[in-house]
Amino acid sequence: MAESSGFEGVLAREWKESFEEIYEGSIDESNPPLKLFKKAYDGAVIATSYAEILLNQAIRRYGPDKPVGYPDTGYYLPVIRALSGEAVTKLGELPPILNRMRNQIYEELNFYNARLCGEATAYAAEIIEALRYLDGARLHVDPWTGFLGDPVVRRYGILLVDWTIPGQAVIMGRGKSKEAVAKLVQELQSKGFMIFLCNQVVEQAIEAGLKLGIDFIAFPTGNFTQIIHAVNYALRAGMAFGGIPPGERQNTRDYQRRRVRAFVLQLGEIDEVQVAAHFAAIFLGFPVITDQELPADEQIPNWYISHPNYDDMVKVALEIRGIKLKIVDIPVPITVGPAFEGEVIRKHDMRIEFGGGRTTAFELVEMVGEDEIEDGKIEVIGPELDDVPEGGSLPLGIVVKIFGRKMQKDFEGVLERRIHYLINYGEGIWHMAQRDTIWVRISKDAAAKGFKIRHFGDLLVAKFKDEFPAIVDRVQVTLITDKERIEAELARAREFYGARDERLRGLTDEAVDVFYSCILCQSFAPNHVCVVTPERLGLCGAVSWLDAKAAYEIDPTGPNRPIKKEGLIDAEKGIWQSINEYVYLNSNRTIEECSIYSFMDRPMTSCGCFECIMAIMPEANGVMIVTREYSGETPCGMTFSTLAGTVGGGIQTPGFMGHGRTYILSRKFISADGGLARVVWMPKELKEYLGDGLRQRAEEAGLGADFVDKIADETVGTTAEEVLPFLEEKGHPALTLDPLM
Repeated sequence: MAESSGFEGVLAREWKESFEEIYEGSIDESNPPLKLFKKAYDGAVIATSYAEILLNQAIRRYGPDKPVGYPDTGYYLPVIRALSGEAVTKLGELPPILNRMRNQIYEELNFYNARLCGEATAYAAEIIEALRYLDGARLHVDPWTGFLGDPVVRRYGILLVDWTIPGQAVIMGRGKSKEAVAKLVQELQSKGFMIFLCNQVVEQAIEAGLKLGIDFIAFPTGNFTQIIHAVNYALRAGMAFGGIPPGERQNTRDYQRRRVRAFVLQLGEIDEVQVAAHFAAIFLGFPVITDQELPADEQIPNWYISHPNYDDMVKVALEIRGIKLKIVDIPVPITVGPAFEGEVIRKHDMRIEFGGGRTTAFELVEMVGEDEIEDGKIEVIGPELDDVPEGGSLPLGIVVKIFGRKMQKDFEGVLERRIHYLINYGEGIWHMAQRDTIWVRISKDAAAKGFKIRHFGDLLVAKFKDEFPAIVDRVQVTLITDKERIEAELARAREFYGARDERLRGLTDEAVDVFYSCILCQSFAPNHVCVVTPERLGLCGAVSWLDAKAAYEIDPTGPNRPIKKEGLIDAEKGIWQSINEYVYLNSNRTIEECSIYSFMDRPMTSCGCFECIMAIMPEANGVMIVTREYSGETPCGMTFSTLAGTVGGGIQTPGFMGHGRTYILSRKFISADGGLARVVWMPKELKEYLGDGLRQRAEEAGLGADFVDKIADETVGTTAEEVLPFLEEKGHPALTLDPLM
């Protein structure tokens, strides 16, 4: 190995002079942790040597031209792609990269070189793991995840960027007991953290009955080098949402430190390779806390810390990482947090259910005067959970009365839609749909812990006050399970729904004087600005014009601000001088103009949280649309992941644009470019999701109800050559429209 660091070049000097400042003063030069540095050195040598052996074996077996890569990603081998910019596609491209890493493992023991050992170890782990996927086999059984594809990264994008997920916790090793591991994981889940687990803690967590897997934002990646999947997940977030170009090593590390907010909890005995892996985390700006008792000369203040006490280990980790959380006390007997939002309760796990076509069920948020509400009151009218046999059902009406001095009638629907998320945050509680089509289940586990129907009220009172303090002053919840009473209340609720729908029908872009910005995703994509209009929701699908309006009332200095429609430049394309000025100033002066109604001419930027991507399909004179859930090939020759790597990060890409699913049903859907008539291909699942709404919109646009049948999907083909004959046979209108290009 080399004898001194000698790290040269302009990039290296800039890196050392800026990002490296975060490590200054960490080492007591009179007593440096040389034993720790030596372990990092030895671990890096072992890791890179093991990678070299496996790589040479693979090349001998498959040849240097064998394709190499992870499934469902457009970022090649993400660690290498992010840090060096190299787009590795073949085995033969890896030896020089690995050799370069081996050459930066220096025998001189210091903190700087230990971090370089960490970087080399990360490269080695990425190579070792990529070799496991050479034959394209599915290597893991649920709940083990292995590599997490780009759709998972984007699925949780909006929760990461708005800090609903406040950070990422990586737990490695073996805890002192399964109960101790369970306590750590549950505490992190209750605080909303994304969790990665590796090695024996996975088995301990499973034995403790914890809920793990993609739906619970708790990823058991596997063993040994599979911890690299926590790293390549975080690095893709920087490229996907932050617009960090591949290969900008310093900016990548700086982004990880400031935006991703990760830390490592190392449990149990530590070997040399694990220490080297820890320094890979430190290299990216992530501190490491271990339960092992280490002498002072084997620790690094704020970076490598010994803390054997499990009771406050999470608290210490948050303090070291600088993560401050607001704790809300919710008087329910279950854990509450976004980690449980994706939980599905199957029939055999169900204690009781409501609605879903089996019984009457609805939810309603109603604005009332201050004399019409008793703050904090929760009333159950009808049977409670204990009055129903296991597996039974009841009707359920959830009526939430809200008084607030800044509350507005328009906010009722906004807050009502939040019931879905707030209830789903409860462990063992499942909620689907909205209004009078809801379906709710309580699991046997939740019931065994003491959860009752009245606890829905406790949860909603606490969460509405916590999430909407600027407009919610008082909350009262009535839960109706009486079969006779609920029908009268349902009729009253439907009167509210009808009045709202009538109001929304008149809510068009032309009918309002202001649009709203959404810069929520700038925590991850600094140059991205969404412009939300009544007829164009945010590209994440989660922010409507009314949502943005309500958010502005709640927090006038928050991510949603009004933009007056002034200085009309082009009515067809939706270009206003005032909007251009706002976007320019708030995109760090990178986007000078944007069109609200065109994807071909100066389209709105995309962050990375988009539900769909539209891409021009010039052969058909139209556009194809792909969702993040669809992982197959598309007629434009790129998968969703590859497209997302091109479109995301806050840049304008004419002919390509991220958007929300229901934007397709808007009257303003790419109206300057031909609108709905341009859509020639979309996944079958998206067609089914849009359902009757798509047929109705086609009829309104004069395309006929059979237009939906003229849109190709993957059952027709995934190449232009396969799709074009179908479009011609069906007489798709895009073929006769004015040329897009």
